[in-house]
Amino acid sequence: MPARARRTAAVVAVLGLPPVALTALAAAPAFAHGSMGDPVSRVSQCYAEGPENPKSAACRAAVAAGGTQALYDWNGIRIGDAAGRHRKLIPDGKLCSANNEEFKGLDLARADWPATRVHSGPYTFKYRVTAPHKGTFKVYLTKPGYDPAKPVAWSGLDLEHPVATVTDPVAAGGFYTFSGTLAERSGRQLLYAIWQRSDSPEAFYSCSDVDFGGAGPGRTGTGPAPSASAPSDQQIAAGADKSTMRHHGHGGDGTSAPAERPAQQPSTAAAAAGTPKAAGASKDLAETGASSGTSYTAIGGAAALALGSAALFLSVRRRAADGGHRR
Repeated sequence: MPARARRTAAVVAVLGLPPVALTALAAAPAFAHGSMGDPVSRVSQCYAEGPENPKSAACRAAVAAGGTQALYDWNGIRIGDAAGRHRKLIPDGKLCSANNEEFKGLDLARADWPATRVHSGPYTFKYRVTAPHKGTFKVYLTKPGYDPAKPVAWSGLDLEHPVATVTDPVAAGGFYTFSGTLAERSGRQLLYAIWQRSDSPEAFYSCSDVDFGGAGPGRTGTGPAPSASAPSDQQIAAGADKSTMRHHGHGGDGTSAPAERPAQQPSTAAAAAGTPKAAGASKDLAETGASSGTSYTAIGGAAALALGSAALFLSVRRRAADGGHRR
């Protein structure tokens, strides 16, 4: 190849590098962070039963309504720009899905959701986390008279008296563990957890069905509700390759997330939707709820590539000019 052609090829290759890097950053998938593990959330319960063939009637109905992908994405019930505006962004009847169409099966009003047996008094909550972040957890209990056969509404939660509130707990063993106190109730009730990050406007939501025992709405006589059970580490690992969520322990809070499998390719449905364009990189990154540390690292990496490319471009031009003078 002639020297001039080689120089031209080098310049083209160099100039092509930054757009490729920026496109890769813009196409980064959404991150996922967690769900209540004890009392087990609806989505975690149904995932534990097996997305393709759940055992309980309620989880089968949830899959029939919203498909299996919601269960593989069990740790991604979120709003990227919530910033505390939970009641404004989530309408009554859609609290369990956080008004996310993918998770609409979790909003089904049924009295047979598998439930965790609890009692009034002190309770230790365990929130399974796949990417730790600074922020505040608040857990609310339904008011006396809650009817599980009716859609969950904000007015049905005792918002003035959360049963647990904790800021910046430390993740250990794959869980945030914190204490609270359950108020006096009987029969089936529901716990609604909100995790509002402080390093991002992103928030996560989960519904956990609980059974206080005794007579109450949604009970047949005094028989126990179907028992709930959280997914095991093995079950979570086994389904990771089918999740469209990604979680690499970002967050910048000095904690370490549990070991996760390498990121997999998005699902067929996600791939069909296409990847974000480079022009929307900033918006897409913000909507994933990525921490400031993540976005700065990405921007810094892109800037470094751009500067390196510019330097190499100038070097090529200089050598080309020197060659021309020597001729």
